[in-house]
Amino acid sequence: MPVPPRPAKLALQDGTVLKGEAFGADGEVFGEVVFNTSLTGYQEILTDPSYRGQIVTMTYPHIGNYGVNADDVESAGVAASALIVRDACDMPSNYRSQQSLGEFLKRHGIVGLANVDTRALVRRIRVHGAMTGVVSTTDLDDASLVAKAKQSPELVGVDYVKDVMAKESKGWTDGLHALASPADAVDGPKPKVVAIDFGMKWNIPRHLTDEGLDVTVVPGDSTAADVLAHEPDGVFLSNGPGDPRPLTYAVDTIKDLLGEVPVFGICLGHQLLGLACGGEIFKLKFGHRGANQPVLDKTTGKVEITSQNHGFALDADSLPDDVEVTHVNLNDDTVAGIRHKSHPAFGVQYHPEASAGPHDSRYLFRRFKDMLSASATT
Repeated sequence: MPVPPRPAKLALQDGTVLKGEAFGADGEVFGEVVFNTSLTGYQEILTDPSYRGQIVTMTYPHIGNYGVNADDVESAGVAASALIVRDACDMPSNYRSQQSLGEFLKRHGIVGLANVDTRALVRRIRVHGAMTGVVSTTDLDDASLVAKAKQSPELVGVDYVKDVMAKESKGWTDGLHALASPADAVDGPKPKVVAIDFGMKWNIPRHLTDEGLDVTVVPGDSTAADVLAHEPDGVFLSNGPGDPRPLTYAVDTIKDLLGEVPVFGICLGHQLLGLACGGEIFKLKFGHRGANQPVLDKTTGKVEITSQNHGFALDADSLPDDVEVTHVNLNDDTVAGIRHKSHPAFGVQYHPEASAGPHDSRYLFRRFKDMLSASATT
């Protein structure tokens, strides 16, 4: 006999309630409701620590068709609070698939909500901005759910990094999967890089390793003294969740590292670098989340299609004279990259490691390695 559908609902803090069917685990969760425009990559999205505290809505209607496998994860668990889709495929077809998306969510205790009018939901978020919400399979009373959504904490001002960062220092040796690894091996000496983990996607150290770098991962609350004790040739600042402004400990560390070693930051790491240089942060209305964001590299005039996931951005007008804006998002002209004019330090607001997404920006890892080599000769 067919299994009867399990009813579930989403309530937003503005009073909106959407009905759907549960897939994955049962339960009730809170978070900031956001949307991602990627057609693929739902497994990487769910396991990206940057989604801590968020309920993710996929704009592409058919999700789960190629299943889930053990290779395409970006952390040890699922960071997103819940997943909302229009149509959840429970019969995946792909030679790499090991289980369905619903089975994956259930195994990790994550609530999935399907058969939702995601176009209406995304339109509301685009018009009114990202807002807190609650997804529940246990409480289906509209008034009760709306009250809970209004009372749920907002993401602004919360430090989610300490929930997802590495707990201790460790060496990293894994390279990219054979399907993504470059054909030519990188020979020669291996510069030492310390990667500060604020909630780092695993494909980042894989890329650094494939560039021929000796990578050590340290917790996001490490001090400059902790980092320099490893005698690195350079420091990488990772992505991570939420609002960068409460992370004063990370900003202080970066301030102390500037001028000591070359620095490269991605996403949250880029924002923290901007704060350390004297810039300011503001919250975007609904953020940039997807694998199709166009970015202009002002230094070359080339346009890259990039993978992005962030709800905050650097204020270009707040940046001091010794910081140059190198990249801009072509959808809204927000800052997508910066470079320090006096110190070997740069950052980008997007994800050159992709996973999932285009490989247009992979050159940035080589640029970082070249910066290490140039610094070593001066």
